[in-house]
Amino acid sequence: MKPRITVLTLGVSDLDESLAFYRDGLGLPTEGIVGQEFEYGAVVFFNLQNGLMLALWPRTSIARDAGLTLQPPSATDFTIGHNVGSSDEVDAVMEQAKRAGATIVKAAGETFWGGYAGYFQDPDGHVWEIVWNPHMAIAE
Repeated sequence: MKPRITVLTLGVSDLDESLAFYRDGLGLPTEGIVGQEFEYGAVVFFNLQNGLMLALWPRTSIARDAGLTLQPPSATDFTIGHNVGSSDEVDAVMEQAKRAGATIVKAAGETFWGGYAGYFQDPDGHVWEIVWNPHMAIAE
């Protein structure tokens, strides 16, 4: 397998609510909900960077498509790391997420490894880490 991950899909309970959180609250650009003409097809895509996309798809649709039984969500199974260029930017993104309706689960602060980070959960409980690593250059 070659390392070509192109889409990260988050299972959501309410597609409209999640669309509003990510588009209106966090400012991620999207064309909105597409695929509504197909049963279990409604999905939202956000272009991130370098060809990577974030998708929001109802959890029931994922279960049906994959042939799995719908499982209870777990906040500790997966996190999304969003690296920024400064500790001030961490604070700004955390505040933006809070205004958008995120639950702050760990306020931004100094990390044990010398960085600065905080955690929030989106409306479905997906965990995002907003982090500044002084040893990592961020390409704009």
